[in-house]
Amino acid sequence: MFITLEGIEGAGKTTQLQNIIAYLGRRGYECVTTREPGGTAIGAQIRAILLDPGNHALDATAELLLYVADRVQHVRTVIQPHLAAGRVVLCDRFFDATLVYQGYARGVDQGLIRELHRLVCDDLRPDATLLFDLDPAVGLARAWRQVHSGGRTDAETRFEQEKLAFHQRVRAGYLDMARLEPRRYWVIDAGEDARTVARTVETILASLLPATVDP
Repeated sequence: MFITLEGIEGAGKTTQLQNIIAYLGRRGYECVTTREPGGTAIGAQIRAILLDPGNHALDATAELLLYVADRVQHVRTVIQPHLAAGRVVLCDRFFDATLVYQGYARGVDQGLIRELHRLVCDDLRPDATLLFDLDPAVGLARAWRQVHSGGRTDAETRFEQEKLAFHQRVRAGYLDMARLEPRRYWVIDAGEDARTVARTVETILASLLPATVDP
């Protein structure tokens, strides 16, 4: 099964990912975790360009194509091989993030984004998407606290430096996608405390993946 985690900056995806790994491990599943951008060695180099705050002049279409290049390498060398081997693949951001950030928020043609994904990524879609929904002002405040405390690097703050209106469009885009694909999307209130969020996630996972043999 292919499960993706989505949400604005500071929504707590990375924190919850560790709990998901532990939970599925207890239920007998072999899990692989990855992320976008940067889920491969080549992708890590693309990530450095995309998230560098010094690259504020990056054209929106050029940005899109860098994300697509990262994803092609990622899908073909990481995601598809692990899915073929029967593993659960957990990915921190995937195609939906591109559609939301570059499409809804930046205004790049969404038809183009979808067509590129169909052509070069085999139109691969997650089986389930966990959307950690949060007020953008709260998420940005959380993200900057992590940067200032050393929990996140300031070398990857290009999106954190976008105006609040940009992040509001991102959130609205995610919620619109969840409305359009209710069978794939699971919207989670990321404003709750981490333990409450984790219990909500575990309830969702229990409905998606029944326990296998005892590990």
